Amino acid sequence: MDWLNYHHLMYFYLVAKTGSIAAAGEQLDLAQPTLSVQIKQLEKRLGEKLFRRVGRSLEMTETGRMVYQYAEDICNLGQELLQTLKGRPENRPMKVNIGIVDVLPKLIVQRLIEPILAMEQQVQIVCYEGHPDELVNDLVNFKLDMVISDSPVQTAQRLRVFNHLLGECGITVFAVSKLAKQYRDDFPASLNGAPWLLPLPSANLRRSLDQWFDQQSIHPQICGEFADSALIKAIGRTGKGLFALPSVIESDVTENVGVEVVGRISKIHERFYAITAERRIKHPAVKVMTDSARSRLFNGVNASS
Repeated sequence: MDWLNYHHLMYFYLVAKTGSIAAAGEQLDLAQPTLSVQIKQLEKRLGEKLFRRVGRSLEMTETGRMVYQYAEDICNLGQELLQTLKGRPENRPMKVNIGIVDVLPKLIVQRLIEPILAMEQQVQIVCYEGHPDELVNDLVNFKLDMVISDSPVQTAQRLRVFNHLLGECGITVFAVSKLAKQYRDDFPASLNGAPWLLPLPSANLRRSLDQWFDQQSIHPQICGEFADSALIKAIGRTGKGLFALPSVIESDVTENVGVEVVGRISKIHERFYAITAERRIKHPAVKVMTDSARSRLFNGVNASS
């Protein structure tokens, strides 16, 4: 088994954290030449440069930044171990790093992570929003514990990540009261020529809606296309058009946005996934979320017409 010298890693961490060998040397009560030798030994062991000189200061290389993330966790765990053995356990909350695909409705995300916040053990949630490819890359590099997405990773086997279906639901069409009354009768045929606020063409929901429009011979009047579902809701409440969201958050939308249900589309199924780097979910917070989503949030939720 390959081994790393814990002291070398700790010295590197303090130099990186303080920004200079002199400052780290003062904290450690070590001479600068001694500390420099320790850093060089770590670089030799890793086969990579961890710092580069920029004027009189040190700057971490790309490899150095990656090693720093691991070193921070290792040093913190070392301190926690010492405090535990001394009978003074550190009350550090459990941490869970979650990647959220940027097109997901924020209400869905809120409902998904609520069970984590309700755990008896204190949990620190760190959420990152971004493009699916970027988030999955962070997952593969162990920067995230989970990615919440509306589509599975197609190259999961090659990337060694695993798709866990959380649940699925139909789609509900919303509008302000005036528009809802106008288009509710004879739904969905009434939607032909109706004004719509739609997701961008790259979104899963948009592709599903376009296909459904074609199947129903519906020609929508597209009044706007948006990347953010929150913006769709904000403009939708002004009466500029109809919009569609997953039925699982139907009651939240009608209560909080001030719109009504125009109709429900059962033939469109929105699916939601937790993507992890492990086949069997072991992280307690991730497991609580997935179990709750399957047993409560999505249990029996579907569009009815």
